[in-house]
Formats: sequence, C-alpha cells, structure tokens
Amino acid sequence: MNINITRKHASAFAIAACLTLVATNAVASTTGTEFQTLFTWLLGEVQGYGGQTIALAAVAIGAILSIARVNPIPILGGIGFAVFLQYVPTIITGILSATI
Repeated sequence: MNINITRKHASAFAIAACLTLVATNAVASTTGTEFQTLFTWLLGEVQGYGGQTIALAAVAIGAILSIARVNPIPILGGIGFAVFLQYVPTIITGILSATI
C-alpha cells in the first residue's frame, strides 16, 4: 500500500491534533442566560405570526410554481418547508436540552 502524504495533509493533521489537545469540555445545557433573549425572540418569530407567514408564502409560491410547471413537486416542497418550520424548533430544543 503506497501512502502519499503531502504537506497539505500533514498541516491539516497537525492543526487537527493541536485543536484536539487544547479542546475543553463542551457544555450544552439550559442554565446559561446569555442567549436566552435571542432564543426566545427567534422561537417566537418562527412559531408565531412570522413563521406562519413564511410557511404560507412557501406553500403559495409552491402552488404557483406547480401550476406553472404542471408538476406537483414545488407545492410538496412548500408543504414540507412549512412542516419543517413548525416542528424543527421543538425537536432541536428537545435534543439540546436532553440529559444522559
């Protein structure tokens, strides 16, 4: 087996090794309040009237494109985006606040 290590690969490995050695513990919890106001505002926008407006616009644009192309895929994409916009914040919150 012929392994060819270039300077680019060696430098990338060296950088990855240094970052691994100096890495500290990553803490994902809900105890910090630094980003609480941003999180609350963004969650309110996504799940409130702003999110509903964006979801409705995605479905409407998908419907218009579906009619124009005579293809059901754009409206399905719009519906998928609307469902994604509604449920993903809850899923992400559940994942990030999970404890082992």
